[in-house]
Amino acid sequence: MRKMHVKKTKFKTAQIIALGFAGVILLGALLLSLPIAWAPGHQIKFIDALFTSTTSICVTGLVTESTYAAWSGFGHVVILILIQLGGFGVITCGTLVVLAMGKRVSIRNRRLIQESYNLDTLKGLIALVRKIVVGTLMVEAVGMILYAFQFIPEYGIRRGMQISLFNAVSAFCNAGMDIIGDNSLANYTGSPLVNLTTIALIVLGGIGYLVWWDLIKCAKRLYRREMGFRQAVRALELNTKIALTATCILIFGGAFLILLLEYRNQGTLGNMPFWEKCMAAVFQSVTCRTAGFFTIPQENLQEASAMVCMILMFIGGSPLGTAGGVKTTTIAALLLTGSSFFKGKEDTEVFNRRIPDTNIRTAWVVVMLGLGVVLASTIGLAIATEGMAEGASLINIMYEVTSAGATVGLTRGLTPLLPTAGKLIIILTMYIGRIGPTTLATALTIHGEKKPSGMHLPDQKIFIG
Repeated sequence: MRKMHVKKTKFKTAQIIALGFAGVILLGALLLSLPIAWAPGHQIKFIDALFTSTTSICVTGLVTESTYAAWSGFGHVVILILIQLGGFGVITCGTLVVLAMGKRVSIRNRRLIQESYNLDTLKGLIALVRKIVVGTLMVEAVGMILYAFQFIPEYGIRRGMQISLFNAVSAFCNAGMDIIGDNSLANYTGSPLVNLTTIALIVLGGIGYLVWWDLIKCAKRLYRREMGFRQAVRALELNTKIALTATCILIFGGAFLILLLEYRNQGTLGNMPFWEKCMAAVFQSVTCRTAGFFTIPQENLQEASAMVCMILMFIGGSPLGTAGGVKTTTIAALLLTGSSFFKGKEDTEVFNRRIPDTNIRTAWVVVMLGLGVVLASTIGLAIATEGMAEGASLINIMYEVTSAGATVGLTRGLTPLLPTAGKLIIILTMYIGRIGPTTLATALTIHGEKKPSGMHLPDQKIFIG
């Protein structure tokens, strides 16, 4: 008899990431569907449990059921674990499980880590995962301690520590969920401690782990006096320089526009003292990239301000961090390409370095896929919410979709009103936004890895513009 050979299915990294997130979402939804996860007097539908699980693991923060009121202590623990897993990522968590079991991480798993973090080498990957986990927990611990100075005197030791822990993890992972109440941090608009702690956690989570290590390396050189300040800055990686520059421009540029547009708006900044207006404007600019906490009502923002916020949402944070969006370096690469074109240069140059053409092509693909997801979801949600009596204006739908796709979590009041079809659209949008449109597209591709053929078709120009 002839032996039958069964071909083993080899999953690509993109497929493992996509399936891993989907599996954790489903497991979280099942746990949140248990009555033990519900607060007394609440009965949660499966669609809302699925929505909550998705928004937690995708570190988004949009909710159809109040995080504070609808869930029990068990439910809060499940949500917090999902947020932390979402911040780490499926590959990192899987690696931690393998290490905790005392097993050796295989070459295949090392390649998964390498590809999931877009690294060029297999060297030091396990050490990198350990540093990510330790660094994350240390920053969250500091954030929890700082929050405790505000929340323990207000709520007592036990409840104050619960809020401090939840907020610290949620802020660092850029989730924007809290167990204080239904007004997020609106009651703390005038608290420098709460505002600055939250801003610091959001920025540290969204700046990217590789930027952390590069800055730490720079600080060590300065401390050991191996280099002067200018030399140490020049020695920073190009990715670090672009990420830091873009982050500063977006935070303070966004804050300036929000302050300008909302200065006299009585529904947002109008009634605040000047210093509080400035702090609220900075907080709004930071949280749009991609945290989801708020200190001013989003539904009261003027439409021009809402558009500014949507641009900040779409851009998001930096690569290899906890933030979503198309990323700061992606937009920077495209803007620098445009600048080089107008200057008559063939190459995209910045900080005395050239950005490779492959990076530029990838940036265009990321932005176009991101815009495609937002456009398709906007159309779908507009159809799903047609006929709703309130809340479903086009600006609110666009705000909702952009927030979901960029895993931000801010809403102008539409999320709790969504019909089932609308919830499913936002769930899918959050999922795509978290794993990335390019990752999903790669996961759905049936062909293997692309191989260079060494042959090219003849060139022929087309008209552009």
